[in-house]
Amino acid sequence: MKAHDLQGRKALVTGGARGIGAATAEALAAAGASVLIADVMEDTGRATASALTAKGAKAEFVRLDVTDDAQWAKAVDATIEALGGFDLLVNNAGVEITSLIADLDPADLRRMLDVNVVGTALGMKHAFRAMRPGGAAGKGGAVVNISSVAATIAFPGIAGYSATKSAVDRLTRVGAMESGKLGYGVRVNCIYPGLVPTAMGQKLAADVVTAGLFPSAEAAIGAVIDQTPLGRLGEVGDMADAVVFLCSDASRFVTGAGLPVDGGMGM
Repeated sequence: MKAHDLQGRKALVTGGARGIGAATAEALAAAGASVLIADVMEDTGRATASALTAKGAKAEFVRLDVTDDAQWAKAVDATIEALGGFDLLVNNAGVEITSLIADLDPADLRRMLDVNVVGTALGMKHAFRAMRPGGAAGKGGAVVNISSVAATIAFPGIAGYSATKSAVDRLTRVGAMESGKLGYGVRVNCIYPGLVPTAMGQKLAADVVTAGLFPSAEAAIGAVIDQTPLGRLGEVGDMADAVVFLCSDASRFVTGAGLPVDGGMGM
């Protein structure tokens, strides 16, 4: 079997309806995994699952608000029932709300904390319970959390987002240690994506202009590219391929790691 072959693996991808999540679901399926797409965007999520099915993959959709503990339990049960197991979790769902620190709205900050931090932590909780020995799936596996280059740099206008994505990094490392020490058989890693021109990335570029930080979205994007040694923005496929690597046996001795997928921006 090739190191990146995911035949027989069963994956749950949060925020899988579009953007990096959808690209990740597609890449996992292309590597041979069965995929359950979880999202609050039901129509888009079902369409993404249907598109994968049309290509010959086994893909299903479940509605999941990652901030809701009970919905997580149901989503994991749905994964095991629909796919026949559960051994890969990609914690991709996230939100970004741009603001200068001087203008922070507590409600916006709490929203990012709830989705980005609580949502990721709950995903790890339910993955561990299902994947560990004696769990409903019980065969170990891998968790990949999606952090951000924002966790490694000081870019203006994203203090709240940076803080939450830094927390994802810490959750990853503590989760890897707990899993190893307690014999769960679950590797836990994260990636730090650079700026990708998804809907979220494009909104960020517009929002930093509104905040008075850049004269135009083009200038904001140019500033990111100028800080990136490889001289371009990221693509969803760049992120998806890194996730496949961390889910696969090619990374079998890798846990508690954060992999920059940012063209060098955060070094």
